[in-house]
Amino acid sequence: MQRKSTKIRKAVIPAAGFGTRFLPQTKAMPKEMLPIVDKPVIQYVVEEIVASGITDIVMITGWHKRSIEDHFDYPFELEKRLEEAGKEKELAEVRRIANMANFIYVRQKGPYGNATPVLCAKNVIGNEPFAVLWGDEFIHATPPRLKQMIDVYEEYGQPVISGVRIKEKQDLSRYGIADVKHIKDNVYQILEIVEKPDPENAPSDLAAIGAYILPPEIFPIIENLVPGRGGELWLPEAIDQLLKIEKVLICEIKDGKYYDTGNKYEYLKTVIEFALRHPELNGDLRKYLKSLKL
Repeated sequence: MQRKSTKIRKAVIPAAGFGTRFLPQTKAMPKEMLPIVDKPVIQYVVEEIVASGITDIVMITGWHKRSIEDHFDYPFELEKRLEEAGKEKELAEVRRIANMANFIYVRQKGPYGNATPVLCAKNVIGNEPFAVLWGDEFIHATPPRLKQMIDVYEEYGQPVISGVRIKEKQDLSRYGIADVKHIKDNVYQILEIVEKPDPENAPSDLAAIGAYILPPEIFPIIENLVPGRGGELWLPEAIDQLLKIEKVLICEIKDGKYYDTGNKYEYLKTVIEFALRHPELNGDLRKYLKSLKL
């Protein structure tokens, strides 16, 4: 199916999960709000979306995710205190966060699984293509990952998934690995996605992770999905169905690095790496790390 390209105007961020891998920290704090130095993970995702030209962002949340809404809201009392204290830099940043985008919040309903929050956005998205980015992982890239994907979508008019090369062979079993046909440059056609393959039998080293540009046709596919592993609805299974009716592309992200903050080890690595880049911290932190007798 080749459709006339339509501008990508909306992005969906599923953020309703419980973050059980970070308990007890996530008992009262959403995993998406865990800090990377001085910004929560989800703010990096939002900033990527906005830098890619999208300002309508649909957050799929739950009863325990109110702090996400508060973070991107106008904190009148905080602004007033910062203004009275003459903290202009902090005040400007607080206001910038609230002004970044138009935020629409939808409470998740339906069975578990990562396809459910996508379906929950159906009435807001309507009959147009849209982006999906997870709230607990991101790719730091220049230009932004999503902008690279949008450029591919606008050229081909077909669904696009972001792709990252997995450097360590043993790590292939952690991801959905794409069997692909090269089209040009960093663009490939997906023939199949093999979920968490045996590294010896992986079809490539290109993982399909992190972000999607999907057509509205994905909604009826999800609605008709048979619950899979764990009785849940899974987006990769919906993508498999989409592959049967049209081409799906993968955009290998240029000049980018993938950060998965959904597990403790990768989260800590991300915090350290971003702290070492921080202009106020990098010198002292580097000295401290070198002083440790490891």
